Order: sequence, then structure tokens, then C-alpha cells
Amino acid sequence: MDWLSDNLWSAWLAAAVLLGVAEMFSLDLILMMLAVGAVAGMVLALLGAPFAVQAIIAAGASVGMLALVRPSVARRLHSGPTLTQGHDKLLGQRGVVTQEISGLQVGRVKLAGEVWTAAPYDEHVSIAEGETVEVLQIRGATAYVHPVPRLES
Repeated sequence: MDWLSDNLWSAWLAAAVLLGVAEMFSLDLILMMLAVGAVAGMVLALLGAPFAVQAIIAAGASVGMLALVRPSVARRLHSGPTLTQGHDKLLGQRGVVTQEISGLQVGRVKLAGEVWTAAPYDEHVSIAEGETVEVLQIRGATAYVHPVPRLES
């Protein structure tokens, strides 16, 4: 029993390592927070604290990590840029008119390396070939565009 009390730190260390390895497979950040509690227990065991104090502090550290640290870390890891797919990725992009566009006549515009059927977003606007346009909306296979103003020098 005397050997166990002298080397209890190694049991806490083993628990921390096992919890850390298990966390690699679960990726829930729960086992990692428990591993931090085990490290706190190990530190107290190295300082010579009684086992009851080690267990209470390890449990408190684990609960504290689960309640205070895990939510913000999980939120940061799960948030990220939104993935836009399909037609939505073309909204706001610029293209070049390859066939004149007017309110009465549908034209063509080159967007992201592809040629799209295009109509003016404002039906009273006429857009000449070669003009730069911005995609404001896509309905079906038609891009609704608006001319980009040019700075004249």
C-alpha cells in the first residue's frame, strides 16, 4: 500500500494518457477535459496530497473544463466558412458580356470560365458586348446581371 501511495502520480498520468488517446478517436473534447482533470490529480499526487484531495480536485478540474472551456472551444472548432455550392457561388462575381443583353433580348455572359444565358437585372438597361457585369441573381439557367461602372480617365 505504501508503494501505491508513493506512485499514485503514475496512475493519474496513465489515466490522462489513456483519456488523451481515446479522445483522438472520439473527437468530442469530453475525454480531453477529463484528461486535464487527471493531470491535476497527478500534480497533487506529486506534491504529496492525500488521495481524497487528489480525487476531489481532479473531479473539480474536469467539471470546470467541461463547463467553462469545452463550449467555447467546440464552438470555435465547429464554426467556419460556409460552403457555397451550385449557382449560389456565382452571385456577386463579375463576368464579361459576349452577346448584347437588353430587356427585350436575352444575351450571353462569360462567368467563371462558362458561358451563361444572361438578362439585365433592370429590364430598362441595355448592356453592350465586352462590358463587365456583376451577377445579382440566378433563376434557372439565366444569370441576371447589372453593368459594373467604369472609371473614365
